Amino acid sequence: MSNITFELGEHKGRKVIFIRFPFDKATNEWVKALAGAKWSNTNKCWYVLDNAFYRKKFDLALPEQIPQTKAWHQLSESNQEALRKLVETLELKAYSVSTIKTYRNEFAQLLYLLKDYDVNDLDSEKLKSYFWYCIKFLKLSESTLHSRINAVKFYFEQVLNRPKIFWEIPRPKKHQNLPKALSAKDIQKIFEVTTNLKHNTILKLVYGMGLRVSEIVGLKITDIDSQNMRVLIQRAKGKKDRYVNLPQSILEQLRAYWLSYKPKIYLFEGQYGEQYSIRSVQQIFKNALKKANIKKEVGIHSLRHSFATHLLEQGTDIRFIQELLGHKDIKTTLLYTKVSNQAIQKIKSPLDTLENKK
Repeated sequence: MSNITFELGEHKGRKVIFIRFPFDKATNEWVKALAGAKWSNTNKCWYVLDNAFYRKKFDLALPEQIPQTKAWHQLSESNQEALRKLVETLELKAYSVSTIKTYRNEFAQLLYLLKDYDVNDLDSEKLKSYFWYCIKFLKLSESTLHSRINAVKFYFEQVLNRPKIFWEIPRPKKHQNLPKALSAKDIQKIFEVTTNLKHNTILKLVYGMGLRVSEIVGLKITDIDSQNMRVLIQRAKGKKDRYVNLPQSILEQLRAYWLSYKPKIYLFEGQYGEQYSIRSVQQIFKNALKKANIKKEVGIHSLRHSFATHLLEQGTDIRFIQELLGHKDIKTTLLYTKVSNQAIQKIKSPLDTLENKK
């Protein structure tokens, strides 16, 4: 396909990628088969929507990761350069897209406040004052403040190579949230009200294999080993691969799903053959909660929590649960013992004893 050229442009008010090539039947059929490909009579060529999927497929540069907003232009040139270097270093170190976005946004908050003051001139005392300001006046939560400290710390330690600057800066104690798990009855209700085959299969696999939402959308067809009833989870959190068990009960439904949707690369694909979006999966779960009339304030991650909790209740060894969840530290997995401790749950309150004596 070396005879094809790609050109970024606009067509009918939308950003598109024009695909030009000397006419050749095989090339024409290949382009025509692209999801969403359309012919432009005006430009006398094929085009597809300009999105990350096609940019990656056609080996085109991705759009600028740093948004050129009004706030961006208010930064001094030196602080604009600092933000660029932060993002560049994160990318070179192969941090995830979500981490890059978080660090970029949190670091930018400091730069917006500094205005013309050069961020490189800050010392530990000034940084300490800034984080105190974040607590006292901005009222940031512990988790948000930790993210902001991590972003600023990364810049000074990894970009400027000044590791000692954070030695004297204390961190707020993190609130330890217990995992929010659903009962087996609630999960059954969620499956019953989710009648769309694709949506139902997604939710069952998230719960049945204890997956993160990023892991379910990243699953490829080649990751499914139905012969050995296991699934490869590639480059999960911490960039670790692991195997999880494929539930026997989902096999028939999974085959029916594949026959109906015919995915090509990812098990769950979007409109243009790209991986299904995380937001879409989150919305599926949110809609299911509403239909099932479950009032608990939980996200789709609660299915993963429920997987671990229910395995624990079935008597599964905590070390096997750690392996299936892909936890680096057993302490993370041990949190589930605080959610489901059947021995403790069997203890009767003294109030019940008094009531029974009446």
